[in-house]
Amino acid sequence: MPLHRTFLALALAALPLAAQTPVRDKPISAVDPAYMNRAVSPCKDFYEYANGAFDKVPIPGEYSSYGVNEEIDARNEAILKRILDSTSSTHEAPGTIAQRVGDFYASGMDKALIEKTGLQPLAPLFKAIGEVKTPSELLAEIGRLDQMGLGAGFGFGVRVDDKDSSAMIAGFYQGGLGLPERGYYLRPGAEAEATRKAYVSHVARTFELAGDAPATAQAEAAAVMGLETKLAEASRTIVELRDPQTNYHKVARADLPALAPGFDWNAFTTAVGLPASETHVLVGQPAFYKAFGALMASEPMATWRTYLRWHVLHAASPYLGSAFVHESFAFYGKTLSGATELRPRWKRVLGAENWALGFDLGQLYVKAAFSPEAKAKVIEMVKYHKEALRARILAADWMDAATKQQALKKLDTMRAKVGYPDQWRDYSGLVISRQPYILNVEAASTFAFRRMLAKLGKPVDRNEWDMTPQTNNAYYDPSMNEIVLPAGILQPPFFDVKADDAANYGALASTIGHEMTHGFDDQGRQYDWQGNLKNWWTPGDAKRFEARANHIVQQYDAFEVLPGLHINGKQTLGENIADIGGLRVSYEAFKLATKGKHLPSIGGFTPDQRFFIAFAQGWRTNQRPEAMKLQVQTDVHSPVRWRVIGPVEDLPEFGQAFGCKPAPAANAIW
Repeated sequence: MPLHRTFLALALAALPLAAQTPVRDKPISAVDPAYMNRAVSPCKDFYEYANGAFDKVPIPGEYSSYGVNEEIDARNEAILKRILDSTSSTHEAPGTIAQRVGDFYASGMDKALIEKTGLQPLAPLFKAIGEVKTPSELLAEIGRLDQMGLGAGFGFGVRVDDKDSSAMIAGFYQGGLGLPERGYYLRPGAEAEATRKAYVSHVARTFELAGDAPATAQAEAAAVMGLETKLAEASRTIVELRDPQTNYHKVARADLPALAPGFDWNAFTTAVGLPASETHVLVGQPAFYKAFGALMASEPMATWRTYLRWHVLHAASPYLGSAFVHESFAFYGKTLSGATELRPRWKRVLGAENWALGFDLGQLYVKAAFSPEAKAKVIEMVKYHKEALRARILAADWMDAATKQQALKKLDTMRAKVGYPDQWRDYSGLVISRQPYILNVEAASTFAFRRMLAKLGKPVDRNEWDMTPQTNNAYYDPSMNEIVLPAGILQPPFFDVKADDAANYGALASTIGHEMTHGFDDQGRQYDWQGNLKNWWTPGDAKRFEARANHIVQQYDAFEVLPGLHINGKQTLGENIADIGGLRVSYEAFKLATKGKHLPSIGGFTPDQRFFIAFAQGWRTNQRPEAMKLQVQTDVHSPVRWRVIGPVEDLPEFGQAFGCKPAPAANAIW
């Protein structure tokens, strides 16, 4: 389950990585021949066959990637913008949904007030940081910043206990970096060094915008880089972070001082308000905290003060004046992601509001965008997917009866949340007004933190959603053993209640089948039917699973996305298993749903061909080289082209549909 999302999460919403596009005038079809390149054999490169014509579409300047997801996002955002334009144009009754969403949006759009206010709202924070003199005071200040969502140093949050899914627990995790992940600080080569130099220059320019002299700002930026590099050296790699067992350490609070000498745990937990009744916490990466404790002793407090000041500016920049906004975009948008134009302000404010008041907006969104008929159809599709995965488990000749029994129990108890929650999140305790934008962002972050902390000592809320209904995404939560399918992704072309089954099942293979398969990927399989991190596999079956998974690692390791840049098969293993298994399960669910029905060819394509084309066109995306490099180095998902090529290579029915020669032995688990 995701940890507490901080001020920085709001900042990320303002970057171009998930940018949107103007609404298309015509509906988006799951199978559109206009995107295809039929000069290419589907057996040679199915992504190019299905999407080759779209490769010629230029990426608009505000985007690092542009494709079908941006088109769906645009349609969703058009609905939300109409809501916000309406609510912000009037002054609604205080405490109502319309007042909160309208005033937040109005404050974000009030450029004159934002410029006039400047850094004034941050002055109390900078004053408090300037008074930090000791390691204990440093940790207390990090805790106070964390309460406002201005996280620095490390990660803290409340989550379901991986080994006791009935309980919530506080957890500590590595963090504190301004670059995307540790490899950016440590990776050798001229390109990596150029990125580090660009980052230092960005930090220095930000300090200058905050009023520091150029020479002082350069020295401060170098100090930040030096400290963050040491934090990176103490951090685990993305691959290492994917192992839930080695990242689970439940520690009694009384034993924390011995775990990380020099780290005053009490100073931090007092500052954030962690109740004394919480006798145990999770420490994901103990070695990181041991190193952190040592760094507080070895690094001057002046360096730590500079570091905290930088992270406040870093997180707040998207909500400050235009100079800070453009400086943040210049590095995180242009240098790292390749976008050339900043998104329009209304899109950036909407991105922030989707996080801050997402379920308020969600109530208004679903009334316009997701019908009861659509929800019923998706629930039916989930039923067929579960039936198909059940058949795959029963047919797995490499699993023994004992493991199959536990796998089926997990599948049978797996919940599916579709469209929107039955109980809406209550924001009545959050006060939003037409005050300076950053103060509303701070208020929303503080509200979210307190709401998160209040979960401690209470039963796990199994009705809670971690994504808003308008989100174009989906997830599987291993601790809850549930898939969540928001209304925002159940939109054309991924799903259309009026479309044929081949189109719907093919396009949603990357959603329903994918998320369901996550329950049985290399991470998900380590959680039992109750959501506990617990081994339910016989030793022999576990070894056979790992052997099959290793074939997938090797398959994706061989994919070269740019000259000399290969996919990391271990880093992306879980998503690759879900992609391959999801396509298999969705194909068989499609067959179950249409059993006994006569399905005619449409547009010259058989139903099976339409299924696979809809799957491939669901990944239709053009990416800038910078975005591709960023994804390969930081993401657990493979780039889109190989999310098509890899799975179809491993499904014999694909070859049969298009008359391809039999492929080598498929790399599949389910």
